[in-house]
Amino acid sequence: MGIYLNPSNVDFYNAVNHSQIYVDKTELIKYTNKVLFGEQKFICVSRPRRFGKSMAANMLTAYYSSGCDSREMFSQLKIADSESFEKHLNKYNVIRLDIQKFANKTETVDDMLKLLQKRVINELRKTFEISCGETDLPFVLEEVFDAYQQPLVFIIDEWDCVLRDKKNSSKDQKTYLNFLCDLFKGQSYVALAYMTGILPIKKYGKHSAINAFYEYSMTDAEPISEFTGFTESEVKELCIKYDKSFSEMKRWYDGYNLNGISIYNPKSVVESILRGQFNNYWTSTETYEALKIYIEMNFDGLKDTIIELLAGGKVVIDTTTFTNDMVTFITKDDVLTLLIHLGYLTYDFYTKEVSIPNHEISEQFASTIKVIGWSEVADSLK
Repeated sequence: MGIYLNPSNVDFYNAVNHSQIYVDKTELIKYTNKVLFGEQKFICVSRPRRFGKSMAANMLTAYYSSGCDSREMFSQLKIADSESFEKHLNKYNVIRLDIQKFANKTETVDDMLKLLQKRVINELRKTFEISCGETDLPFVLEEVFDAYQQPLVFIIDEWDCVLRDKKNSSKDQKTYLNFLCDLFKGQSYVALAYMTGILPIKKYGKHSAINAFYEYSMTDAEPISEFTGFTESEVKELCIKYDKSFSEMKRWYDGYNLNGISIYNPKSVVESILRGQFNNYWTSTETYEALKIYIEMNFDGLKDTIIELLAGGKVVIDTTTFTNDMVTFITKDDVLTLLIHLGYLTYDFYTKEVSIPNHEISEQFASTIKVIGWSEVADSLK
């Protein structure tokens, strides 16, 4: 059992057994079991903050890691009914990384990658008999696999933080993407690679290993759409259990359309129940500044579009021109597409329309408009 290699199940155990509210999403494991070793084994799930990315990463770690015994815990959850449950339970060497934590401890991307590789390699050497003095993580993993023939599961949280924090440095982005390319491209030691972040990845440069990832995002999450947040049936059950108004819960926190499935903001639903009132909890993790930056990029017609959206309208947009970064914007559709991935808008995959999902986000737009001084928009809202 280690920090990065074959970690324990303590984080997921605490979520299941000590959280005041826990919603069982373990059936996601049925899908990851299905794609092990196949072409679809490279998974990138992008969601806004507050939508349970780290919870899912902790769940997968607890299930696959050979550094713990999670049978008793998972036997009480939905995944236990799956035929594949026992086959893969705690059977793999798992490398679990939170890229943001390494980025926070270093000044440069080069230093971050050196620290990351040093820490992981140290744990590999403690677990396996490795003779080489390599400091390159992919080379060390190749040697371990060659000697032991044990495939690895990679679970990487906040994979895109470098691309967000260093959004104006193509050099830093290239260095980081080259590392991921070396880590995954053509490597036999990979049984599964599950990455989470905010931004999609498919258009980042010419890095084939990165582009090999299957992308599940706020514009298209099929076939795992139901695991993006709380479903309507799950919220109804919570409202019954805690004697809350379902209609108000729907008005405040529903509205995210994932391939036809109605998804609620999970963090806000939980906050509302625990605090005993319906309120705007988005500001607890996002300030108006995050929205302000992008709607002030007043591309042709953006202001009118926002007025229409705030009035409850829907607008057809083209999401295909978005380059999946936070600095390259050519049209207003690019800005609106980013706002989908940040959770400020929702997107209907079938009609290609965007809209403001719920009352909570409408309030966020209204507050932002007031601050930036769009007086004509504010007048229209009145």
